[in-house]
Amino acid sequence: MTQPAIPRDVVPGSPNHPAWLGVGSLALGTLALVTSEFLPASLLSRMGQDLDVSQGLAGQTVTATALMGAIVAPTISIVTRRLDRRFVIWGLTTLLVVSNGLVCATTNFWVTLLARLLLGIALAGFWSMAAATASRLVPPQTVAKAMSLILAGVSVATVCATPAGAFIGEILGWRVAFALAGILGTVALIAQMAWLPKLPATAPASVSTLIHVSRRSRVRLGLIAVVFTAAGHFAGFTFVRPFLEQVPHMSAWLLSVSLLAFGLAGLAGNLVGGFGVDRSLRLTVAAAPLILGIATISLAFFGSGLLVSIAMVTIWGFAFGGVPIGLQTWMARAAPDHLESVGGLFIATFQIAIAIGSIAGGLLTDRVGVQGAVAVGGAVALTAGVLILSLGGYDEDQGEMNAGS
Repeated sequence: MTQPAIPRDVVPGSPNHPAWLGVGSLALGTLALVTSEFLPASLLSRMGQDLDVSQGLAGQTVTATALMGAIVAPTISIVTRRLDRRFVIWGLTTLLVVSNGLVCATTNFWVTLLARLLLGIALAGFWSMAAATASRLVPPQTVAKAMSLILAGVSVATVCATPAGAFIGEILGWRVAFALAGILGTVALIAQMAWLPKLPATAPASVSTLIHVSRRSRVRLGLIAVVFTAAGHFAGFTFVRPFLEQVPHMSAWLLSVSLLAFGLAGLAGNLVGGFGVDRSLRLTVAAAPLILGIATISLAFFGSGLLVSIAMVTIWGFAFGGVPIGLQTWMARAAPDHLESVGGLFIATFQIAIAIGSIAGGLLTDRVGVQGAVAVGGAVALTAGVLILSLGGYDEDQGEMNAGS
């Protein structure tokens, strides 16, 4: 997988000693965070029953995480601008562990929401700083390799979290799945405390920097694509378990198999997306939501058959696997000189889109049925692909966008 070149802030005193164990600890953190974020999608039915709320309301545990993330992402680099980045990463991973602990311990839906708000802080802060932190740990020529390793945590979580959550939830209970995610977060925290070197604060971010970056046309188009892609995906994916249970009437075993296929296909999509961004960034970024939209709409209308539903879920997973690498590469190329700021904008927008999608999906599920949520989500995702294709793309020879900056 190839990542965009990222300006590097050299770690004082160790410019020639790459901290690959530190990069590995960030990958563990990514794995724990994304696993925790995705778990409700595979446990929604059980969570709703146990907390005595509807499936639509239980789905707002995803919304809570997203809304908090949207607030935190653009401001975390400003609030922590004078702190050693090592301490910030430790604090964020600690919040992840506390969040999962609270979810396990409470029987109250509102406390569960509070716990998911804490996860939103951890998730947004971690993602906003991950790329910039990695670029300070290794030599410039190996930054792409470091980012590939960190994003591998996303791929592994995509493959494992949803099917494993569904399986563990059926056998041991949904709280055990969150407990295991908390243990994974604890392992990541220990690794980060052992392996991350000192990372003193560099040039402080500011509100004016965020405003400056957001005025670039490449950044704005990327953010618009993020909104439509993420909102469309999560409008349906948040309720994928109820859909598979109610429409094709999958058993718990077959449901786990289908979600595993989604995850494995997502890993393949991530690898294909990494290959594609260097060939044609515009087509790679556009293809993911186009394929995703077609697959989810097909699932909504023709998913009563088991084979069709498994096939469409697999294609859906493949398409979404290419979303993070494509959009992150787009944003990094749009503002390589302000990586933390553009990263914050990217994560904030992504989390807002998740919240919009989850809320809309919940309303549609409770009022017109889960098929409506999946169908509308697919249509919204299609819009992102059309916008990228029609409003311009990067000139592959010059690395600039035809629409200008």
